[in-house]
Amino acid sequence: MLRALIIDDEPLARSNVAHLLARDPALTLVGQCGSAEEALAVLPGARPDLVFLDVEMPECDGFELLERLGGAPPFAIVFVTAHHQFALRAFEVGALDYLLKPFDDQRFARVLERVKDRLRAPGETRRFIIKNGGALEVVKFADIDWVEASDYYSSLHAGSRSHMLRRSLAELETELAPHGFQRIHRSAIVNLERIRALAMREDGEYDIVLHDGQRLRMSRRYRKSIMARLSPA
Repeated sequence: MLRALIIDDEPLARSNVAHLLARDPALTLVGQCGSAEEALAVLPGARPDLVFLDVEMPECDGFELLERLGGAPPFAIVFVTAHHQFALRAFEVGALDYLLKPFDDQRFARVLERVKDRLRAPGETRRFIIKNGGALEVVKFADIDWVEASDYYSSLHAGSRSHMLRRSLAELETELAPHGFQRIHRSAIVNLERIRALAMREDGEYDIVLHDGQRLRMSRRYRKSIMARLSPA
């Protein structure tokens, strides 16, 4: 049974989503919130698996709510909004889908099935959706070699290409760690599958050497955790 929460300032919109969710025996509705402030108070106790989140709400919109939660949210997100221009930003913050109001029952059912499939398949390939000019590029977690902090952005290095993502390194660490990534420095995360060797420097510390020869500095504070994850169980 998946736990769902609705966050929308419009009572009719909340009622519509709640009605559609009630048709699915695999879901239980654990709450409805009419504002971001109410959601911040409800979320810790509700422990939802899935949140249907409006974008434009008074005082604090859906994106601001996620920022106030800090780090990657422990639930899946489906944005529900009347404004198509927020779609790219929604996927940049990790939304699983984007419902544009008004939507019909069939569209909602398709979104719900897709989301349930994703939540029930933890081994499924994860990905980022990144804007590149006029296109949206799909960057799979498995294709990323390492991630570098870049001011308010992070740079995803994948082979010969780099992709800028408007997410903090702390957020990405939380999201990537379960998928074989490890923080090695305050400004870098590495895909453990890409590590070829640990090379000792003259000061006695180590650099990470990637499969393509790229060398990355490893901080002493992360050495123990890196060694633990690289060593066989």
